[in-house]
Amino acid sequence: MSDALKHECGIALLRLLKPLEYYKEKYGSAFYGIQKMYLLMEKQHNRGQDGAGFASIKMDVKPGQRYISRVRSNQQQPIQDIFAQINERVNEEMALHPEYNDNVALQKEHIPYIGELFLGHVRYGTFGKNSIESVHPFLRQNNWMHRNLIVAGNFNMTNVQQLFQNLVELGQHPKELADTVTIMENIGHFLDDEVTDLYQDCKNEGYSKEEASPVIAERLNIPRILKRASKQWDGGYAMAGLLGHGDAFVFRDPAGIRPAFYYQDDEIAVVASERPVIQTVFNVPFEEVKELEPGHAIIIKKSGNVAIEQIKEALPKKACSFERIYFSRGSDAEIYRERKELGRLILPDVLKAINSDTDNTVFSYIPNTAETSFYGMVEAANDFLNQRKNDYIIANRNTLTAETLHELLEVKIRTEKVAIKDAKLRTFITEDSSRDDLVAHVYDVTYGVIKPEDNLVIIDDSIVRGTTLKKSIIRMMDRLNPKRIVIVSSAPQIRYPDCYGIDMAKLEGLVAFRAAQELLEERGLHHIIEETYKKCKAQENLPDTDVINYVKEFYAPFTDEEISDKIAEMLTEDDIKAEVKIIFQSVDNLHKACPKNLGDWYFTGDYPTPGGNRVVNRAFINFYEGNDARAY
Repeated sequence: MSDALKHECGIALLRLLKPLEYYKEKYGSAFYGIQKMYLLMEKQHNRGQDGAGFASIKMDVKPGQRYISRVRSNQQQPIQDIFAQINERVNEEMALHPEYNDNVALQKEHIPYIGELFLGHVRYGTFGKNSIESVHPFLRQNNWMHRNLIVAGNFNMTNVQQLFQNLVELGQHPKELADTVTIMENIGHFLDDEVTDLYQDCKNEGYSKEEASPVIAERLNIPRILKRASKQWDGGYAMAGLLGHGDAFVFRDPAGIRPAFYYQDDEIAVVASERPVIQTVFNVPFEEVKELEPGHAIIIKKSGNVAIEQIKEALPKKACSFERIYFSRGSDAEIYRERKELGRLILPDVLKAINSDTDNTVFSYIPNTAETSFYGMVEAANDFLNQRKNDYIIANRNTLTAETLHELLEVKIRTEKVAIKDAKLRTFITEDSSRDDLVAHVYDVTYGVIKPEDNLVIIDDSIVRGTTLKKSIIRMMDRLNPKRIVIVSSAPQIRYPDCYGIDMAKLEGLVAFRAAQELLEERGLHHIIEETYKKCKAQENLPDTDVINYVKEFYAPFTDEEISDKIAEMLTEDDIKAEVKIIFQSVDNLHKACPKNLGDWYFTGDYPTPGGNRVVNRAFINFYEGNDARAY
C-alpha cells in the first residue's frame, strides 16, 4: 500500500493440554509453548510493529511461587526484543543451575515464562501514544488467584467514554481513559462479582476459605461474566483474556468485524487473528482451522475442557473487507484467491481507460501487497488478448498465413516491475520543500521499459490520503515518459472514517472526501456542506440507535467516476507530462471477490454498529468546526 496506514492488531493464545513433561519427551523441550508463541507472533508481525507483549501462566503452583510472567516492548523490533529478553533470562537460570536441564519440575518452579498458558499481542497504536504502558497484554493483579486478569485484544470501541463513565458510576476510579484499561476493568468488575457470589455459595456449603478457592476456580462461569461485561460494548473486537488460575477465553464481536481463528487437538488449543498462522506453526490443514463465529467465545477451562459459547446475539456479519484487501497475510488460500479476483474484476474499467490498446500498455504494481491483485489483473488481460486472437483467427481462417499466425501468437501482455520501494529511505529534513523532494524518492523506477506511445497501468491495494501518489509515485512514473498513467485501486474509494481499529479517524484526511468537497465548491453546492453539518449537529445528543449517517449526502450529487476524475486532477501536479487516470474498484465487485467479508463501512458509510453513525457525524462536525480531534 502506497499510503502508510496503521491498523488492526494481532493476538495469539496458546494452551498446552498435556503436562510439560509430555512436550519435553515428544519435542525435546519443556519450552515448547514459548517456541510456538514466538512463531505465532512473528508470523503476525504484519499486524503490528509499534509494540508487542507476552504473558504466561503456570498452573498448580504452591503459594509463594510466582505464576504470572509478562514482558512487553515498544522497541523498533518488539517481537525480537521480547524473546531476546526471555531467552536471556532462561539461559541465565540454566547456566546458574545445571541441575534444571533435565528436570521439568524444577524448570517450571524456578524459571519464568515457562508454563501451560500463553497470550501474545502485536500492536499498531490507534488510541493514545505508543508508550510501554499502552502495550498489551494488560494485567489486573490480585492476591486471589482467580481474580488476576490478563487482557489483550484486537479491538476498538466507539463508546469508550460511555464505558468509562459506567465504571465511575460503579464507584471505580479508572487510572486512565484508554479503551484497553476500560474494558479490562469492565470485565474485572464482573469477575469480582462472580467470585464474591461463588465465595458466598461455598461458605454456605461449609467450605473453609482455603478450600473455597479451587472450588471457585472450577465453578467460574466465564460466559456469564462476558455477557454481563459486554452489554454496552459497541465496536469491533477479538478480546482475549487469561485468569490467574488457568481459565482463558477469546470473544469475538457480534458483527464479526475483527477476525479470530482456532484449532484444537489433544495436545493444544490455539487462537490467532489469521488462519495461515495456525496452519503453518502447527502444520495443520486449512479445513481443521475454524473461524470463531460472531458473538461467540472460545472458553478454555483450567481442566482443559474447550467449549464454544454464544455470548451475544449475532448481528448481520460484516467482517472487515480490508482484512482481505490488505491487512492479512496473502498466504491464506481464500485471501490469495480473493485478491486475484479483485484484480481480475477491475480489468474492464482498465481496458476502457486504455481504449483496449493492450499492445501499447505495460502492466505493473505498487510493491508489495498489491502483487497478488496484479496477477489477477494480468490473467484477465491475457484472457482478453487470447479472445482477441481467437476472434481474429476465426474471422481470417481462409486467408491466414503461417507468418501472420506467428506474428499474432507473438503478441503478449507486457508486464514489468516498474516501481521499486526504497525501504531504507527516511525523511530527516523538516522544511516542507525539502521533505517533498525526499518523499518523491520513496519509490524508484525501472528505466528503459516504457515507450513514449505506451500506457502505464499500475495497481495498488487502495488509495487513502493520496499523498504518496502525488509526491512520489505519479512523479516517478512520469519520468518514464508514458503517454498515459492509469493508477488502479483494487479497493473502492475510501469515503468514511473507520472506528473499529483502522487509523482513519478524520474525514479531511481522505482524498475522496477532499475531492467531493472541491466538486461541491466548484459547482456552487456549498449549501450541501452547511446542511450536512446542521443535520449532524442536530443529532449530537440522540441515542446511538436513532442516529443517521447524514455524511452520505455530502457525496450524493456525484457519480463514482466524477469523484475519481477529481482525485486524479488533485493528485496530478502541473509539471506532470502524462495524462493521469485513476480507477477504483466498485463496491459490487468487492463483494463478489470477497463474499465472506462484507464489512464496507469505510466505502459505503453503512456502519455495522449504532456507534458508527455517531462517529461519522462527529467526524464531520469536527471537520466543519476546524476541530483537529478524533471522532471517538
